[in-house]
Amino acid sequence: MNLSYGVGVRDMVFSLRLSLNPQSVWLTQLSFPRRHFSCSAKYDGSFNLRVVPSNLLAAEKEEAKALLTLFLKKQGLSNAAASRTINKSDLFIDHLISRLHSIHKSRYLVGRELTTLEIREALSPYLDVLAEEYGEILIDVVENFPSAPDKGRYDESLPKATVKESLETMSPPTAPLDSKKLKALARVSNLGPSGKLPPHIIYLVELGMELETIKEVIRKFPAFAYYSLEGKIKPVVEFLIELGVPKSDIPIILTKRPQLCGISLSENLIPTMTFLEDLGVDKQQWAKVIYRFPALLTYSRPKLTATVDFLYEMGLSAESVSKTLTRCPNIISYSVEEKLRPTAEYFGSLGVDVALLLARAPQTFGLSIEANLKPVTEFFLEMGYTIEDIGTMISRYGALYTFSLKENVIPKWEFFLTMGYPRYELVKFPQYFGYSLEERIKPRYAIVKDRGVKLLLNQVLSLSDIEFHKVLKRKSEKLLSD
Repeated sequence: MNLSYGVGVRDMVFSLRLSLNPQSVWLTQLSFPRRHFSCSAKYDGSFNLRVVPSNLLAAEKEEAKALLTLFLKKQGLSNAAASRTINKSDLFIDHLISRLHSIHKSRYLVGRELTTLEIREALSPYLDVLAEEYGEILIDVVENFPSAPDKGRYDESLPKATVKESLETMSPPTAPLDSKKLKALARVSNLGPSGKLPPHIIYLVELGMELETIKEVIRKFPAFAYYSLEGKIKPVVEFLIELGVPKSDIPIILTKRPQLCGISLSENLIPTMTFLEDLGVDKQQWAKVIYRFPALLTYSRPKLTATVDFLYEMGLSAESVSKTLTRCPNIISYSVEEKLRPTAEYFGSLGVDVALLLARAPQTFGLSIEANLKPVTEFFLEMGYTIEDIGTMISRYGALYTFSLKENVIPKWEFFLTMGYPRYELVKFPQYFGYSLEERIKPRYAIVKDRGVKLLLNQVLSLSDIEFHKVLKRKSEKLLSD
């Protein structure tokens, strides 16, 4: 794709050239003569957009809205501000759909629906160029399409945050449920001429998905209401069942990630699975992996590759990478540069073997450094432990930082102080914090105290009931013989 644009002193001109063949056919050109947008499209051959079914157009609009919402949030808008902008941007959404049809003309001619990834890949670069071109007034550009705002309205010396706040303040509050969602909900609620619900809704209900659950999914992801039964929903469901996913789990999976039904099996889902299997992800574990984190199959290949490359960079072996992805597939959802790498650097500063921690407790890397990790570290420092002690504790028990400081660590620490063990016992056995205080720690310690014997902390907690009582018996007999 070839992108080119230019800006004059008196006129703003933006043009986007898309090359779909060696002749470099001009598909779309936008001109912004100071205060106005104009849109024209030239096609290499005849193509009538009216042949696109209305339900498909509605689904594409919902996909475009979802993409634009994510894009606006990347620009720094809050959820509420992004929602307000979307509600005022119908003409811009229509413009995005027009571009989509231009880019994927051949797909419509053969009657194939576009996947979610295809829609993203077609529109994301265009939105990025607009952001670079219009900067602080981008929101006005989107909301006022096709009338472009005057850049001179804003003081360029103002900080970006100030400009952004002023734009958000200009937008009226949104209704609790916008008209787009109401239309989507009506589509799955209204009875047809035969007095029945739409076929895809009947199919989902028969699958075990309650109607209220379907409505809740559509409130969060309206495009789901427009997915066709035979073209999208049914093939994905049958594919999951073939992988060994129990039929009873399908409603939960679709509730977690309805976007799965918008992904092409042949072009996206199956290639993604093949890619992961080549990395060593256990084929026999697909049902569990998808149930735990169905979003895994909706991520792009670059996103998957970036995470895998990071794991190798940290020192994980191929076997460890495959086990990590199988046991904790949601690690793919963490941003490498914003989440994984900073967390790795933080643990590295404590002297932790990062590769070992990633292999043993990858879920730890989804925690917030400021809200979760640092408070636990600071707590143990205040209790008299050194950085080296803490690093040893984490290396021996990676799940330590996944526990709530207030509800787990502190209560167990306070009870530990009553047990009479030296504090270094926790450095040797930090797994102490993984046992239930009421169901394991207190009852076991009460028995030991009652017998009047001394056991190592790990003997008190880690042994099975049979082994625990055997050790108690030996200790008691030895105590009597002495």
